[in-house]
Amino acid sequence: MPRFRTVGLKLTLALVGLVLGVLVIMYGSIVPSLKTRLTDSRLDQQERTAQRVVFAINTLSDRYTLDEIVANQSQQWGVRIMVYDRLEENPVYLRTLADSRGRGSSPPPDRVAIGAAEHQRVERGVVEHGGQRNAEVAVPYSGGLGVALVSTPAEDTFDTVALVERRLLLAGLAALLAAAAVGFGLARIFARRIRRLERAADRIAGGAFDQPVVDQGRDELGELADAFDDMRKRLAALERARREFIANASHELRTPIFALGGHLELLTDEEVDEADRRDFLEEMRLQVERLTKLATDLLDLSRLDAGRLRVELAPVDLAEIASSLVGEFGGVGRGSNHVLLADGDPDAVAVCDEERVRQIGRILLENAIVHTPAGTEVRVATRGNGDTVELRVEDDGGGIAADHQSHVFERFYRAGGGVTTGSGLGLAIAQELAGVMGGEVKLQSRPGRTVFTLKLPRAHVAADPREPALAR
Repeated sequence: MPRFRTVGLKLTLALVGLVLGVLVIMYGSIVPSLKTRLTDSRLDQQERTAQRVVFAINTLSDRYTLDEIVANQSQQWGVRIMVYDRLEENPVYLRTLADSRGRGSSPPPDRVAIGAAEHQRVERGVVEHGGQRNAEVAVPYSGGLGVALVSTPAEDTFDTVALVERRLLLAGLAALLAAAAVGFGLARIFARRIRRLERAADRIAGGAFDQPVVDQGRDELGELADAFDDMRKRLAALERARREFIANASHELRTPIFALGGHLELLTDEEVDEADRRDFLEEMRLQVERLTKLATDLLDLSRLDAGRLRVELAPVDLAEIASSLVGEFGGVGRGSNHVLLADGDPDAVAVCDEERVRQIGRILLENAIVHTPAGTEVRVATRGNGDTVELRVEDDGGGIAADHQSHVFERFYRAGGGVTTGSGLGLAIAQELAGVMGGEVKLQSRPGRTVFTLKLPRAHVAADPREPALAR
């Protein structure tokens, strides 16, 4: 990545820009204001002095001449005083009557003196004479016939402003350098943390899930690192599950295929009698059914994982489904010497997909028949429970060991020590189908009693029976 596009450089420039903006605002608000205030303060002082001079002129006695009054006032207040009288009205023409420095060195009347004579009011300002800036105040007297002007050098005021300006600029430059250094250092630390996360993301994308993602920060980057590590753990679990799934699926497919191949080889033997041939064909039929069921289960799982399995939600009477399942498995129950019973609650009406509920019921009922000994009683019952309704498959078998109960809904999981026919996908499919319909399958088991319960939302039957089914 080019250096000018790095996050660190952008953060540094942002910090420097922020400091520079603050300095510009400070300079624009401090320097002009300071200059104005100092100048106004000097002019206010000059105006008070000019008023005193005018008072002295207006009270001039025979004991003092105008030049003496001007000289005394100039010495007393430390300012230069010039007195003019007005000779003409339009345009205004002033003549110098007295100057504390001598009339021979008096400059011509400037705009401040002329403005006071012309407008008959106090005028003030900064005027430059001979390359030197002076703060001046002119006050008319004797009904506008004369003007007294008080002047003092203002260079010290401007020097003070220039000093403040230089120091502010130097302090600003130092602040900019410090901001750049601190910002660059912090940005490098920040950028290193981002690069560590980037490398961790590359490792995870490459399938390396063994190295944890660690960041000691307690800020947003630290939270992002924690999220990356959670993602790593989940992806690792999914990868293990994927490998186990492929291995188990391959094994489940290979077993009936090998069995079919073996029986086909035996059928080609001319010495096989008719009875054995019929047995081989029956076994081959069973293996084909096993393959068909496994393919159907895998297809259902793939649709569930991809989110493409659609269900049609409508009010369904679970009592009718319970009775139908018992009738459907009646022959299987008699063949395995199981007692199948139905116990339906007429109030058990659920919002669900009828075909998917039947599929779940078949899985649970088949599971109970296969994994319990002959003579066991199996009951398919329904009941309402608040906002939910239940389809329960209960048996009086030996139960499921406690250490297996938390795994029975995992794909390809089969508890050891008992009958292990089947692919181990049925309960996993049942649980995921229930979830798609907004329900769940729960297990309760102890020696002598095992209950699988399908819980579904209760249906609120509409007044109009022609109301269309909900789709999900």
